[in-house]
Amino acid sequence: MANNLEATWEPANRAGLAKRFSRLGWIGFWVQLALLVVPISLMTYVLFVASPESAQQRGIDLSNYLSTGGLVVLVFTTFWFFRYTRLGRRIADPKLCPPQASVLRTVWIGVWASALGIVFSMLLLINAVGRLLFVLMATPQTGVPVVSPLGGDPATTLSAIDAVSLTSLVIVLAAELMIVAFSLWLLFGVTRPSSESAEDS
Repeated sequence: MANNLEATWEPANRAGLAKRFSRLGWIGFWVQLALLVVPISLMTYVLFVASPESAQQRGIDLSNYLSTGGLVVLVFTTFWFFRYTRLGRRIADPKLCPPQASVLRTVWIGVWASALGIVFSMLLLINAVGRLLFVLMATPQTGVPVVSPLGGDPATTLSAIDAVSLTSLVIVLAAELMIVAFSLWLLFGVTRPSSESAEDS
């Protein structure tokens, strides 16, 4: 099986598979690039615009590392989808077409990277919603909006930045789910039998 994967690869529908890599690569690249604006803007605000006192009070906990890790993974998968567009060009050219094992390895890296990003986002969402629940349960249930008083403990107060953070997490998770779906679709296209690949457009 390994020898077959390393041998010269002749996809039954080379043009269709190359087009799929190119199309999904560009869609994934531009969508992720657009969605990166929200978390990067939020991180810029927290690091450079928010008051130093509030940042010092909040401190650094596990969620900060998970947020940074999730953002790094999203940047990596954005680059990886750009690489899919280059791979599509190579598949289209019989002289430059890489072995099937190399294509599979590239797509599997994209699948695992996006899966890691989903894990980071899910852990962050659970942490954020758990904190939100804790703060709301600790305050009187009067229906009055929760306000962060000056000098208050940031662990027991809510502010607009919490809502922005949750929105950012949901957007990033949506991007990661989309890219893992695209990566699995590409993986399916590479591993389909030749008779089925011939019918693919």
